[in-house]
Order: sequence, then structure tokens, then C-alpha cells
Amino acid sequence: MGIYGALSSAVTGLRAQAHALENISGNIANSQTTAYKRIETDFVDLIPDAPTKRQVPGAVLAQSRGTNEVRGDIKTVSSETFVALNSNGFFVVEPKVGQSDGNAVFSGTNFYTRRGDFELDKDGRLVNGAGYYLKGLPVDRATGNVSGSVPAPIQISNGFLGARQSSVIKYEANLPQMPRPAAYDGTDPATALITYPVADADQFVSESIEGGSVTLYAKNGAPADVQLRWGKVSHADPATPGSEDTWQLYYLGNGGDWAEAGEFSFGSDGAMTEPTNGEITITGLNVNGTPIGDVKLQFGKGGLTQFDDVNGTADVSTLSQDGYAAGEFVSVAISDSGRVVATYSNGKRIDVAQVVTAEFNAINKLKRLDGGVYATTSESGEAILDLSGGGIIGGALEASNTDISDEFTKLIVTQQAYAAGTRIVSTADEMLQEALNMIR
Repeated sequence: MGIYGALSSAVTGLRAQAHALENISGNIANSQTTAYKRIETDFVDLIPDAPTKRQVPGAVLAQSRGTNEVRGDIKTVSSETFVALNSNGFFVVEPKVGQSDGNAVFSGTNFYTRRGDFELDKDGRLVNGAGYYLKGLPVDRATGNVSGSVPAPIQISNGFLGARQSSVIKYEANLPQMPRPAAYDGTDPATALITYPVADADQFVSESIEGGSVTLYAKNGAPADVQLRWGKVSHADPATPGSEDTWQLYYLGNGGDWAEAGEFSFGSDGAMTEPTNGEITITGLNVNGTPIGDVKLQFGKGGLTQFDDVNGTADVSTLSQDGYAAGEFVSVAISDSGRVVATYSNGKRIDVAQVVTAEFNAINKLKRLDGGVYATTSESGEAILDLSGGGIIGGALEASNTDISDEFTKLIVTQQAYAAGTRIVSTADEMLQEALNMIR
């Protein structure tokens, strides 16, 4: 080993500290870079082969070590397409490599990033600040389920959302055991019942109670307001076992005529006994010339009851339907479940895609590339894709995990170590000069 060995070891030390200084410099430079992961420096000693009692410390080799498992601070932002990950996962992204016939051409290779500052480009694709396109799977608009299995760059259409014809009305309410329509005299229960046949609309309204109203949509998106009213047909006879209260539901149909929707029966405990399947169907519904078609009224289990109500009115707790008018694209957002949600001028929010995330068994063995992206290596293993959206936080960004104060502390230590290494070189040089002077 000797003086030359000491000189050589000192030089490797200088190189190692220079490597550490380069990492510190890069970390400080990227302290404000979105989702940047700092690089630590590890030192490895290189021991020359020698008998145990003759071994010396030898040289040193500096290695870089990733900190991909260390999350940066999550900060909220106003953009609804910015996302952060509160997990060890990565967004799956892909770069655009060109344009052909007006269409974007992608590389076909998956890359991975935690940089979530995605925004829509001119083609409706979500691209982050480093130019990488977010990948995901399409969502079936009818069922809301994810379709497909191969992630692709997410693209949102700026076109109109087509109208959806109403087919189901969800209705939940409590009907009073003793209704109080206008015709009710307050003492005779018979005056609370609707009479058959009803002479005219005025008599009908005076003998029935309001049941709410809902706007339905035809196939072309034309709206039609449907009013509902309840009329009690008969009271249960206490002297007759099994006798039940009976109601009729009416809707205001074509030409302003009140039509029967269905008959309902209630037991003494207030529970609905008919219809037993909890729903009825209005066939060929047409409201003032707007054809709606067949519509199901679904009441659900326990959704329609008859309990005592001092006001004698129907208490409607749920009244909604599944149709909507056509709408113009307004905006897009990414939810906490990783769903890309498009908002339209008709107020509808439609899930159009599911963001895919990826995890790795050896997260720090990924190869770092420009723009905060990573590529798989043989040491990292293949990506494990996740469609659950777990860990995604909408309207947020991950900051760099660089701690400036920590980096400055390491900078001082590195500077001192480098200075010590130069002293070794100087000392070795002086010792060599002394050795050379011995022969004069």
C-alpha cells in the first residue's frame, strides 16, 4: 500500500465527496420541483486483499440511492385535474413522439411518475408539466364499470353529452293514514276518500293530496314535468280481518288529464302490501305531446309507507329519475377515487375514465429519467397495476421531498471531508519529497 496507496485512497475519497456534492447540488436545485425525489449518497469501502493483520481501509466508492419511498408534502391546489398520491404508487404515463395525419403518435412504452400536474391539451388529453400523458382505462357510461384491460392515454371528448331517456323514477314517501284533502270536513272519514267516477279536475284536486313532481326527459332530451297526486280509495274496516287501506296514484298526463298510475295497499302496521315487487310501470307515458315511453316507479323495500301524519299530507323523501337532457362539455376533474369526471352544461357529471396506478416490489431500483419519470429495470421488477384508485388525492400536488436544512448540513460535512482528503494528498506529497531528498 504505502504512500502511493494512501495517495490513491485519498483521490477516491475526493471523487466520492465530489459525487456527494453533485447529489446535494441536484437536490437543492430541485427542492421546488413537483414530486422530486432526492438522491442520497452511500459510501462503500473497497478493501484490498491482504492477510488479516496487514489489511488497511483502502479506497471508497460513492453510490447514489433513491428515496422514492419517501413522500413529499401534499399541498392543495385549485386545479381539479391536479392529483397527488398518498401511497408508494406511480401514475402510468406515456410520451408523445410525433404526429401523423393530425393524430398524436405515442411511444407505446409505459413510464411511471408521481408528478400529477395534469392539464388538458388541445386534443383533450391529460398531460403533465413534463410532457407525459396520463394513462387509464375507459369507463362505461351506462354502467359506470371500467372496461378494457390495457391502459391508454386518457382523452376526453369536447362533444355534447347525448340525452338519456327517462325510464326509472325512484320514489319514497309516507302517506298519511287519514289524508286531509280540501274536501275533508275534519270529522267524517268518508270525506277523505276520492270518489268514483271523478266529475272533473277541480273535484279530483279537492279530493286528492299532492305527491310531488319530477321532470322526465324524452329520447331527444325534451323535458316534461310530471305531477303526481295521491287519492285514498278506501279505509280498512276494523270489523273485517285482513282489510287494508287502499290508495291510488295519479299523474298529470297528455291533455292535462289525470290518469291512474297504480293502486297500493297498506297493512295495519303501515307497510305496503301491494304491489309486492315494490314497483309499478306506467306504459306509454306522454305528457302534453312529449313522448316519454314506459317508465318504472320504484319504491324499494320500505320506501312507501302509511303512518299517521297530523298534517294529512304525503311526505315525499325521495323523488328522482335517471334521464337527462343533452349537455355541452364544461370541465373535467379527477376525483379521489381516480375517476376522470366530465361535467356538462346540463349538470351531469359523467365518469369517463379510471386512472391506473402502478406499484413495484423494489421501488428504489427504478431508473430515473428526465421530467420526474421512471422506467422499469430488471432489479425493480415489473409494474403491479392497480385500478382501485387507492391513494389518489384530487386537487392536490406532491412537493419535492428535499429538506433544504438537511442538505446544507450534508454540504458542510461533505466540504470538511473533501478538505480532509486534500490534506492527505498534501501530506503524501510531502512524504514523497522527503523520501526523494534522502538520496541527495
